[in-house]
Formats: sequence, C-alpha cells, structure tokens
Amino acid sequence: MPEMSLVVRWPDGREQDCYSPSLVMHDHLSLGTLYTVADFRQRATHALGIASDRVRAKYGFACTSAAATTDQIAASAAAYDPDELVEVVRMWPPMPSPEEDR
Repeated sequence: MPEMSLVVRWPDGREQDCYSPSLVMHDHLSLGTLYTVADFRQRATHALGIASDRVRAKYGFACTSAAATTDQIAASAAAYDPDELVEVVRMWPPMPSPEEDR
C-alpha cells in the first residue's frame, strides 16, 4: 500500500506536514487548491478514514498514524475561523499519470 505525505499552509502561513497510509488523499484534495478550514478538515478526515479502513482490510488493524494525522489536523483547524483558507502546497508522491499505468 503506497503511503504519501502532504503539506498544507494554514491561514497564518504556517505549514504542516501530514501523513496518509494511502494515496486516497488525491481523491479528496488537490495540489494548489484553497479550501476553507472547515472543508479541508472534513475532506482530510474523510480521506484518512478511508485510508485507515484500507489498512484494516489489508493488515487486520486500523492505522494509528492516520488517526494521529486526523487529530493533528483537527487541533490545527481549531485555531482558525472555519471560513479562512488552507492551501495544499505539496502532495508526494503524485498520482501516476494514465500513461504510467500501462
């Protein structure tokens, strides 16, 4: 299961590294996109839940790192107004292009 990381920039300019045990984050967040704090938190929490479920399906236990990332995002988000903006500034690794899948 490929893991990934992403970096988000909070409204005050602070950047935060986030971990996901799955590339599923690409299905819910886009590089360079601005999200409200509330929307980002909801999208990231949903994606990390799916990622943890994938770990559970493969290994028989939930991913504690996904849970920790969810908690870190929630704690950071609580410091801002829900309508302020968060930017996804890095997602690694990128999703493979369709040509790379062949």
